[in-house]
Amino acid sequence: MATNLALDDRLLDEALRIGGHATKKETVTEALKEYIGRRKQAGVVDLFGAIEYDNRYDYKKQRRRR
Repeated sequence: MATNLALDDRLLDEALRIGGHATKKETVTEALKEYIGRRKQAGVVDLFGAIEYDNRYDYKKQRRRR
């Protein structure tokens, strides 16, 4: 999909340099992937305290050799 964006040239140049990508397209694509990944990770935080577990479950028992 072709898209025209007005991007901050200084930010894009720095991202190109730091990321080591050859093109602006590669740089923006990688940045979008990282953005999506971080947002998904942040969503996991919402699960803290929402998942019920059995206090009697012995996770160390599963590690023992038989």
